[in-house]
Parts: sequence; structure tokens; C-alpha cells
Amino acid sequence: MNGIDVSVIVTTKNEEKHIGDCLRSVKSQSYPRERLEIIVVDNNSTDNTKAIVAEFTSHVYNLGPERSAQRNFGISKASGRYIIYLDADMTLNEDVIYQAFRKCEDENYTALYIPEKIIGTGFWIKVRDFERGFYNATSIDVVRFIRREAALKINGFDETLNGPEDWDFDRRVKEIGETGIISECIFHNEEKFNLFLYTGKKNYYARGFSRYINKWGRDDPTIRKQFGFYYRYFGVFIESGRWKKLLAHPLLSLGMYLLRLAVGLVFLYSRCFKL
Repeated sequence: MNGIDVSVIVTTKNEEKHIGDCLRSVKSQSYPRERLEIIVVDNNSTDNTKAIVAEFTSHVYNLGPERSAQRNFGISKASGRYIIYLDADMTLNEDVIYQAFRKCEDENYTALYIPEKIIGTGFWIKVRDFERGFYNATSIDVVRFIRREAALKINGFDETLNGPEDWDFDRRVKEIGETGIISECIFHNEEKFNLFLYTGKKNYYARGFSRYINKWGRDDPTIRKQFGFYYRYFGVFIESGRWKKLLAHPLLSLGMYLLRLAVGLVFLYSRCFKL
């Protein structure tokens, strides 16, 4: 036994602004540091990302072309019984790993959702955080803390997908085990909201939707939720009593629907013109 319980896998590409905060949050976990390892898989960064990473871990590798391949490589190098995968602009509450590990050990979960908080500056960041709060442990969310043997059993992430690979991974994990959710959260730093960059990113990942939809079938219930108008614009925001949150925050609700409209238009545009 190597004594490692949890392997933290972070994928990077030119993330010198964020990676230090991300890895510091891992080093600051309440879980014993000697039982954690950090694995960073970088995609040919041309800035100081790798130099910063070297201050925190010797487990840094170079691989592309997209996140799926990077994450799979990280899983292959991991020695922990559990893995948690992060983006470089994410940081962890100090008790995330402790709570996740104990919940899986004590309640025999295969994987866990971790609530996500969007941070940054300005009104639209508040709108983004408000929207993200509706998605926790729904079909829009994805598991982030997983037993490594389960990730290996399903052959990791589908490297033919770029964008919805998280959704696909989440679905295949749930086919072989139970999932739960913890109360501690991940902070996702989106800095200052830029509508052009936001919709551009959504358009980039929307290019991979067709392959994902074809893989599971258009009539698949989860596909119908993830891409259907009713659930994405109404169902997920009103189920389980969430409608009360909409009524309690009318300005944020209005902003959220304006953003949803923008994303929907980008998706339709990309489908019509096959961008």
C-alpha cells in the first residue's frame, strides 16, 4: 500500500493566473496531506503554468489534445483509491476532500457531486452563481469525486467527445454504482463576466453535442432533459420546490433567463450552420 487515499487531477493549458490558487486550496485541505497526491496534466502551455505547478508537485505531465485525454492520463497515473478532477480555475473549500472521502467510505457511494459556487465580480457573476445553484446533483451536474476502480472500469472519459464528456462520464458512472452529494463546495472563478467570451465558449463545446446525442439516442430520457426546452428552461428551476428560489430573487431570475436565451440562440445557430 502506498498510503495515498485521494489523487487530485488538474488539467491545464496556459493557466498561470489560476493554477496557484487551485493547488494552494488542495494543499490547504483538512485531510492529511501525506495521503493526498496532486497530478497535473498540462496541454503544451506557453506561459508559466508548469513552473508554478512545480512549486506544488512533481507529478506534472504534458499531454493533449483535449480534457478527456488529459483526465484519462491523470487517472492512469493516479495511485489513490479515489480521484477528484478539477479545472485550473477551481478552488476547494478546506473540508471538501475529508467530507467526500468519509461519505464514500461510510455510506459506500461510488461517486459524489460537489456543489459549485461561481465567484468573480459584477452582477452577471451573481446571475451565473444563482443559475448554477439549481443544477447540483441534477442531470445537468456531473460527479467529481469517484472511486478510481470505478473510473477504470468504465474506461474513463470518452476521448471522442469534447464538451459533453463530463455528462457522458457521469452517466456511465451511475450505471455501475450509487452517487451522492456533499455540503462542502468547489469555487469556480469566472472573474469578470464577458458575454462574448461566455457564449463563444458555449458555442465551442456545443460542437460536440451531436456526437454525444447520437451515442445515447435522441429519445433517451436524460438526453431529453439535458437538451429539451422544457427541462432546461423550466423543469430544473422548479422541481423539488426550487421555484421558491425564483420568486425570492426576481432580478437574478430575469438575468438568468436572459443568459439562458443567449445560450439557446448560440446553440441553435451552431446547429443550423454546423459550426
